Amino acid sequence: MFRVGDKIFYPMHGGGIIEKIEEIEILGKTQLYYVANILHRNMQVKIPIDKTEKSGMRQIVDAEKLDDLLNTFHDGETDTSMNETQRHRKNLTKIKSGDISEEIEVIRDLVRINTKKKLGIADKNMLDNVRQILISEVVLVKGIPQEQAADLLDQIINVN
Repeated sequence: MFRVGDKIFYPMHGGGIIEKIEEIEILGKTQLYYVANILHRNMQVKIPIDKTEKSGMRQIVDAEKLDDLLNTFHDGETDTSMNETQRHRKNLTKIKSGDISEEIEVIRDLVRINTKKKLGIADKNMLDNVRQILISEVVLVKGIPQEQAADLLDQIINVN
């Protein structure tokens, strides 16, 4: 169970902080909800406590795991056999998983593809979105401003 003040990650949205836990009545049924502020989007999400696991909401990763993942950013192969539609579908599944290592793979693969040929609009938008999602978690894990987290990620991406 999460508590007020916990730093969380919510798939497809990014890192945030549990602001409160509140009872909300919908269609005559009262449920407890986590109310989280997603920092980089300046938005609030309400997640039913009994659906937390299904939603994919999780604690942010610790600094050691983040550093390990960022240090191995360029490891692994990129599957170039898929067409854009197949790649988009596979990458969307990875992003929805909420697994930070899968998000990093999506960024790595799209950056690699972009060096060989210009990304289509869907891939470019996906890259921008997943980059912001990752940056939001880096901000919370490292306790640094968004600009500094973006610079850190860009430095890692551009080391080749």
